[in-house]
Amino acid sequence: MVDILYGRRPVYEALRAGRRRIYKLILADGVRVQGKGAGNIGHAVSMAQAAGVNIARSPRQELDRLLASGSSGMTPNHQGVIAEASPYPYAELDDIFALASHQNTPPLLLLLDLLQDPQNVGSLLRTAEAVGAHGVIIPQRRAVGVTPAVVSASAGAIEHLLVTQVTNLARVIDELKRRDLWVAGLEADPAAQLYDQANLRGPLALVLGSEGSGLRHLVREKCDFLVRLPMWGRVASLNAAVAGSVVLYEVERQRRSIKPNQ
Repeated sequence: MVDILYGRRPVYEALRAGRRRIYKLILADGVRVQGKGAGNIGHAVSMAQAAGVNIARSPRQELDRLLASGSSGMTPNHQGVIAEASPYPYAELDDIFALASHQNTPPLLLLLDLLQDPQNVGSLLRTAEAVGAHGVIIPQRRAVGVTPAVVSASAGAIEHLLVTQVTNLARVIDELKRRDLWVAGLEADPAAQLYDQANLRGPLALVLGSEGSGLRHLVREKCDFLVRLPMWGRVASLNAAVAGSVVLYEVERQRRSIKPNQ
């Protein structure tokens, strides 16, 4: 099985992370790899050459053809660069905790409850990587996995992030509690705490629900507490990626504010 990664930043990050095997790097005719306008493509080509990756040139229409098999009928913007790569290497839950232990920081996990929009998931994973989350947990069924579209939406950030797929999210929440994590659900509930008034400093798992219906009942019941964003406008809710990113940066802010002697 081969993933077709596309776009300059996603392909560059996949090569830089070194977690996948890159079988082939294909550049559209006319794409510069040196000098003005080359950007990180020159670095990507250098890394590919060092790793012994086959590098080829093709007409831009051929790259379009390789990416035109999606059900949407639209060809993704490949920016003249694609890579044939091994599938995304999912991690185990223990890998996430090992990373937190190695960094000597309280574990921070993001749990996605049946999110299905690749753009939302990719944007959330980009934020999770930016704030230093140790890992992300997603269900194996009825939710988007780490597809090339998700990689593109994350601008390649997911290549540096540990993502675990699980069969039962509610059961995993129980496991996280046994490992002394607090579980916070993001929900538009008047009874929930405002996100900036909740204590998000310690070992934490933040759970986000699906774009349409929010958290499932059982998952919501498993949360230790709920947080919400204040809404003063006429629109009832925010995009899942925007809402989740706001809370993730609040977690980062609170953690950064802790003094060493506290």
